[in-house]
Amino acid sequence: MASTALPPRTELLRAFDRRDPSYEGIFVTAVKTTGIFCRPTCTAKKPLPENVDFFPTCRDALFAGYRPCKRCRPLEPAGSPPEWLRGVLKQIEAEPERRWRDQDLRDLGLEPDRVRRWFQKHHGMTFHAYTRSRRLGAALGTIQSGAKVIDAAFDHGFESLSGFNEAFRRLTGRAPTAAADGPRVLLTRILTPLGPMIAGATDDALTILEFADRRMLPLQLRRMTDRLRCTVAPGEGEIHGRLEKELGTYFAGKPVEFTVPIQAPGTPWQEEVWSRLLEIPPGTTTTYGSLAKELGRPTASRAVARAVGDNRFAILIPCHRVVGSDGNLTGYGGGLWRKRRLLEIEGVGG
Repeated sequence: MASTALPPRTELLRAFDRRDPSYEGIFVTAVKTTGIFCRPTCTAKKPLPENVDFFPTCRDALFAGYRPCKRCRPLEPAGSPPEWLRGVLKQIEAEPERRWRDQDLRDLGLEPDRVRRWFQKHHGMTFHAYTRSRRLGAALGTIQSGAKVIDAAFDHGFESLSGFNEAFRRLTGRAPTAAADGPRVLLTRILTPLGPMIAGATDDALTILEFADRRMLPLQLRRMTDRLRCTVAPGEGEIHGRLEKELGTYFAGKPVEFTVPIQAPGTPWQEEVWSRLLEIPPGTTTTYGSLAKELGRPTASRAVARAVGDNRFAILIPCHRVVGSDGNLTGYGGGLWRKRRLLEIEGVGG
C-alpha cells in the first residue's frame, strides 16, 4: 500500500476543533502532554493546538509512543457498540421477534435513556423504534414466504392485528398486504476504517452501499425505494455477511474481487456510465472527459460527472477512481480525503 498523506495542519486543526466525523479514518490526534491518541470525534477536553500531533493511522501513533484513548477507543472501527451494550445486541439477534420494554433493559443493568441515546446517534432512531422495525421487517419476510398477515403479526411480538397494520404503515407507507409482492430490503451498518457504511440488500443482491455520513444518503435511499418499489427495514442477511468480509479484505490493502451481486437500476445513461466505472482497474484512475469520449459523447463531461455522483455503490462501483482533467481529486460525495484514502489503499498516490 502507498504511504498515506495528511491534509494541511490548518485543515486538521479545523476538523479536530469541530469534531468532524467525516475525517474518521483520515487522521488520529495525539496529545503530547498526556501521551494519548484519539479519533477526530473524541469528546474529551481539547488540548492547546501546540500540544497536538496528527498521524494518518493508529499504527503510526502507536509507533510514536502514544497509547489509545479509553473514551473514544480509536483502535476499534468508528461506531462500534460499547462493551456495556453488546449483551443486549446479541439478544436482539437471538430473539428478533421479542418485544422489548424499558424494564427489560433495567433487568440487564442498563439505563433506558442511555440505550436510547446510543441508538439515536448511530441508527437515527430510538432503541424501541429499532427493535420494532426489525420485527416488522422479519414479519414482512414471513408474509412474502406465504404466511398469513395475522400469523406474522402475532409471531413477531405484536399484540393486535390493528397495531401491526398501523406500525407497518408508519414504517413503509403501505399496508402489509400491499407490500407482500415487492422486494424487502434490509439495511444494516458495516463498520470500516473510514467510518460506518450503510448497506441495503434483498435476499439476492446488494441494493445500496454508502458512507453513513454522506449528505445524499436519504435521497439515495428514496431513489432506491422508488426504483425497486421495495420495503425497507433494519436487518441483515447472507449478502451483508459476504460484503463485510470482502470489505475487510479491501481495507486491509489486499487484492479482492468483489463477488457480491448488486442491483443498480437507473436511467439508461446512468447505467451506461456505471457499467464503464466497473471496468476501471484498481490502482488506476481516469477522468470525466476520458469517460465521456469512451462513451461516444466527448462533450458530455458534466453529464458523466452527474451520473458518477448518482452512484449508490461506494467502492463497489468505483467512482473514486475518476479524477479531474488535471489529475486533482474532485467531486466525491463521501469527502475528498476519503477519496484520497481509498486511492491510497489501492496504491494510487502517496
